[in-house]
Amino acid sequence: MTETQDARTETRTVAFLAAAEGIERVELTEPWEAVVGAGHTAVLVSTDSGEVGLVDHLDPAGTQAVDRTSAETDVADIDVLVLPGGVANPDALRQDEHAVNLVRGMVDAGKPVFAICHAPWVLVEADVVRGRRVTSYPSVRTDLVNAGAEWVDEELVRDGGITTSRRPDDLPAFCDALLGTLRGGA
Repeated sequence: MTETQDARTETRTVAFLAAAEGIERVELTEPWEAVVGAGHTAVLVSTDSGEVGLVDHLDPAGTQAVDRTSAETDVADIDVLVLPGGVANPDALRQDEHAVNLVRGMVDAGKPVFAICHAPWVLVEADVVRGRRVTSYPSVRTDLVNAGAEWVDEELVRDGGITTSRRPDDLPAFCDALLGTLRGGA
């Protein structure tokens, strides 16, 4: 980057953190395509190497290759973290110590974290929602409230570097917010 270039045009690294299976396909692929389409680097971080299994609701919907494991990933390696949903994915992810520590480390470092649908379960496990306003799939509401969050039913909620959305229907707003963050916006 030359001195005259705007720092906001810098290529950023966005890590998508997922368990080995049960990732809601569109909640991974749509933000991924938006990130890559805007000229940024997307990396898939998972609890295991190899490939992750995607689903359309509960039906198998293909796989995607893992770039690195959660144990191999450091907060310094990434600029933004995205947590796609699915029911099984975040439930398994929140049981991986490295994944939970990565989420907590991102929040502690003041780096943006995006979570959609059931993915806020991982935010609960990382203990980063206390005192924050968040949203999620409705069935995760009680867990978030019990963890000290204020839960609201809105398509997109931002609070203290954490951005959350409720479901796949919210992906347009979720992706727009992600791209705005990558451009250096709020």
